[in-house]
Amino acid sequence: MTKNMKIEVYDTTLRDGSQGERVSFSLEDKFKIVRKLDDFGFDYIECGWPGSNPKDEEFFQKSRKLSLKKVKIAAFGSTCRAGTSASNDKNLRKLLAAETEIITLFGKSWDLHVKKVLRISPSENLDLISDSIEYLLKQGRRVFFDAEHFFDGYRENPEYALKSVQAAAEAGAERIILCDTNGGFLPEQITAAFAVVKKKVKRPLGIHTHNDGGLAVANTLAAVTAGATQVQGTVNGLGERCGNADLLVIIPTLQLKMGCQCLEPEQLKHISGLSRYIYELANLIPVNNQPFVGISAFAHKGGVHVDAVRKETKSYEHIDPALVGNERRILVSELAGSATILFKIARFGIKQKGPETKKILERLTSMERDGYQFEAADGSFQLLMAEELGKRPKFFHLKEFRVIVERKTGLIVSEAAVKVRVGDKTEHTVAEGDGPVNALDAALRKALIKFYPALAEMRLTDYKVRVLNPEAATAAKVRVLIESSDQNESWGTVGLSENIIEASLQALTDSIDYKLMKG
Repeated sequence: MTKNMKIEVYDTTLRDGSQGERVSFSLEDKFKIVRKLDDFGFDYIECGWPGSNPKDEEFFQKSRKLSLKKVKIAAFGSTCRAGTSASNDKNLRKLLAAETEIITLFGKSWDLHVKKVLRISPSENLDLISDSIEYLLKQGRRVFFDAEHFFDGYRENPEYALKSVQAAAEAGAERIILCDTNGGFLPEQITAAFAVVKKKVKRPLGIHTHNDGGLAVANTLAAVTAGATQVQGTVNGLGERCGNADLLVIIPTLQLKMGCQCLEPEQLKHISGLSRYIYELANLIPVNNQPFVGISAFAHKGGVHVDAVRKETKSYEHIDPALVGNERRILVSELAGSATILFKIARFGIKQKGPETKKILERLTSMERDGYQFEAADGSFQLLMAEELGKRPKFFHLKEFRVIVERKTGLIVSEAAVKVRVGDKTEHTVAEGDGPVNALDAALRKALIKFYPALAEMRLTDYKVRVLNPEAATAAKVRVLIESSDQNESWGTVGLSENIIEASLQALTDSIDYKLMKG
């Protein structure tokens, strides 16, 4: 590894990450993540396995229309099946049909898998690797080769594991990625294997690790030290079993501590927000003590630590939190949480402390203590700021609402009625929907659109619910996050209540108010 070396960032959140327990991304989520990672300057995104499910199939069809600045999309799949020629293999045809510039192909490097899973001879497996890569290259694709279970294979039969990656390199694979698929190796084992492969294979090498031994990040960094120029992983370490290597730990470590180039410094300053964004889309609770990006990563509580940090921040902080878009938090102070809130206020142009800032601080502190969260709800945050500054217009007043859910002829039907006042006029409307929230949304629009035709441009694009205190069972408090959009932008709004309908209505009315306020 040399100083200022460029390390390629290859993200597999949408493929490997989505295999994690309780992780599921909608089709629209996948497109949002691709755009977000492109904005951050990632090099590659592995977006799924064409043909494995209808969602991935649709994604690759629609992804052709994406206009991306830097990132390149990769399709993922396996070498051709034994007994089938590469040109007739259904899996390879699906990969080609995805029409991505890059195809990441995985093949077996561990002879145990070759003999007991594929049940073919070692030489046949090498032919599958070579034939598949050569065929895809002839079709004009760039091919990366994931040597699955490479380190297990190298430990038990180093000669064969090396033959597998040599076969891929000789067939023309552009990158050779060594995979710790079971996630059980140690950094020194990774380093030793890389040293040998680097001498035998004259292709750029990459590393793909899993976290079953808690060492995915350490193993990735060891591989870079030994010569890897591509790191694969997922945002927040999402993935099957114990997850994949966390790119949001790998990237700042490489960049801030090892002198490598991954992202532009300005983008690095926003990765804490990226972490929360992906958690919200996955509808998962963020990990507070996640290195670099967790809200507890630079939190200080009590005694000598607080005193020392106030005098000299680096006494208990390994980096300046601002470098990764995070913040210092002094938990025992009466200013608890104010740094976070001041940072949010600054993003909207209020930079100096004063009476107005104090009012917003007090309101936000109280609301975030109750359970509101504004990271993905900037629409609600701007409305709140406008209200505290006396600049929030009153477009309408929701006087009454009613929601009925009933079964009719075997179908569940939701009906909402709202009574809304606009100026000196009152509208009473009723609408049906696929669910109670959809019905409320329809009834509100029906009541308001005659006064505000611009609402016809607006649509609800996402709806998520998070239970904040599950121990309270059916009496638990819930936070609802709604995302809306028009032809110009998207915005998020938030609601909070023990009643999911009330929380949803708060977020809905905020969403409409934000649309009307921005014009």
